[in-house]
Amino acid sequence: MEIRAIEDQYRPPLWLRSGHSNTIYSYLRRRRVDLPAAEAVWLAAEPGVDLCIEANWQSRPAPALLLVHGLEGHSNVGYMRGLAAKAWERGWHALRLNVRGCGISEARCRSLYHSGLSQDVDRAIQWARSQPRITRLAACGYSMGGNMLLRYLGQQGAQAGCVAAVAVSPSLDLAASADRLHLKRNWLYERRFLRSLKRRVERKARAYPEIYHLPPLNEIRSIREFDERITAPHMGFAGADEYYFRASAARVADGIRVPTLILHAGDDPFIVITPESRQRLEANPAIRFRVLSHGGHCGFMHPGARGEDAYWAENRVLEFAALFCS
Repeated sequence: MEIRAIEDQYRPPLWLRSGHSNTIYSYLRRRRVDLPAAEAVWLAAEPGVDLCIEANWQSRPAPALLLVHGLEGHSNVGYMRGLAAKAWERGWHALRLNVRGCGISEARCRSLYHSGLSQDVDRAIQWARSQPRITRLAACGYSMGGNMLLRYLGQQGAQAGCVAAVAVSPSLDLAASADRLHLKRNWLYERRFLRSLKRRVERKARAYPEIYHLPPLNEIRSIREFDERITAPHMGFAGADEYYFRASAARVADGIRVPTLILHAGDDPFIVITPESRQRLEANPAIRFRVLSHGGHCGFMHPGARGEDAYWAENRVLEFAALFCS
């Protein structure tokens, strides 16, 4: 199916034409989300690793939207609940995946997680395809979840189990993005991620002392150092460089065959898409790659927009998915 045009003009007010202001405003802005209580669906991914999908079901067969969160996120962060509520209101099933060890799945997972776990997306999509109440499946990933989704699509090619996909601010060039995150101007973001990651691995070490033997965590001052000293050795990589290379979706983007929309902001504070990766994305006819001047990281806020709410990217996700699910 040919990818048809969607509304792709994004012109936020002047005070949101900074990557930092848009990113931070989207994180801090309060929103009320009306979403019914979800069913917790548990999926065995591998021994000692269970995934949890929070599913909001319609009472009849309908399309479904599967959502994958970003680094240190979970199924109940604002963007996951907000987009799920919109899919639900449209009459779709809304499925929110907790990547292994995140959210409520942490208690049932011996493993850490990393940005290349496309097998978790694969497991969730396999399960969704087995549900007779789901007529068609679209998927959307944010940041890390966008990389995982794109990596799954590139690996599966025409055999991918969804009919359309969207990646919002995907971290598909992991090495370049880790280095950008360590710039002085991004200290706030890196500090927040590191603090959360260190707390997570400390909990793992307390729960599974036979598995996790940690270096002094106060010596780790960057995401790259964390990945070199924690992620790589515990997840089967020789080091951060190998992890970034093998886990980056840009490496397999040529294989994507499912209609896919990628939204990236030119002023994203820390996600980098290299010129080589841009060429790959633009050369793939299955991909609609939109680089917008503004939007920050997973922001794309547009308060006061005519005819819709402030969450511009969420509305484009549903608009694109509906082309292939309706």
